[in-house]
Amino acid sequence: MYRLLVIFSVFMAAGAQMLLKKGASINYDKWIRQYLNPWVMGGYLVLGLSLILNVFCLSRGVLIKEVSIIESLSYLFVPLMSWFFFKEKLSMRKILAICVIMAGIVVFFL
Repeated sequence: MYRLLVIFSVFMAAGAQMLLKKGASINYDKWIRQYLNPWVMGGYLVLGLSLILNVFCLSRGVLIKEVSIIESLSYLFVPLMSWFFFKEKLSMRKILAICVIMAGIVVFFL
């Protein structure tokens, strides 16, 4: 069950990156607003919650080597979310690389 929470934590971190990208794409007249706008602050908040969830799972017995492998799922979540939300292109090379990473995760947990 805690491994599923780690996966959710990785998904949250990927979502936080989407919020940060959205916030960074808005230009403000003052540099401080660039870093303290609602999108960026939301990204910081979600990233912080992801970190807390990660620490919680580690304290409940999930091994650090497992967490580090599960965090590789960000290489799947981030490109898919950026494709969905920002219409960024996924080349065949990127898709192949993601498949190799996913195969590595499967092999690790066999």
